[in-house]
Amino acid sequence: MADQPDYKSYLLRLWQAQTAAGVAWRASLEEPHSGTRLGFSSLQRLHEFLLDQTAVEGQQTTTPATTDAAAPMEPGNKA
Repeated sequence: MADQPDYKSYLLRLWQAQTAAGVAWRASLEEPHSGTRLGFSSLQRLHEFLLDQTAVEGQQTTTPATTDAAAPMEPGNKA
C-alpha cells in the first residue's frame, strides 16, 4: 500500500501533558508499515500536518510549518 499516493494509514495516540501554561494535548502518529513515529506539540500542529498530507498538489492548505510541527519520535518517548 506504500505505492498508493491516495492512501494514508496512521496509528494515532493522544494524551494530556502538563505545561507551564497548563494542560495541553499532545499527539503522535505512527506509520504502521515503517514504524516511523511523528510527534506533535498540539492538536493544531497535528491538524496542519494532516492537511498538508492530504493537500491536492499545488494547493497550499496551511502556513509553512514550524520545526515542531512533525518531530520524529524515539521509540517509547511520548515527548
